[in-house]
Amino acid sequence: MTKVEELKELLTQDIIVDLEDYIDELFELVAKKNDTIDTKEELKNMQELQTDFREMLKDIEKGEMDEEEAAEIIEELEEMKQEDEDLEED
Repeated sequence: MTKVEELKELLTQDIIVDLEDYIDELFELVAKKNDTIDTKEELKNMQELQTDFREMLKDIEKGEMDEEEAAEIIEELEEMKQEDEDLEED
């Protein structure tokens, strides 16, 4: 599997799915009026991140991403995921 294919799979089967679940949770907080300014800001940031990931997928589909760029993005995503897991453990 190429790095581009690996990135596409990671985005579609893991990252975007988890992000959509988190966005749904934030929307529920807002709807229940259990939100704060921080929640609304987090929601905005996550929606922007979701848009960025979808654009990344479009670039992959168009063949506009090379292996080196895909490898760098995979590494960054894995670091982000590890940081999230570390925070959840604390």
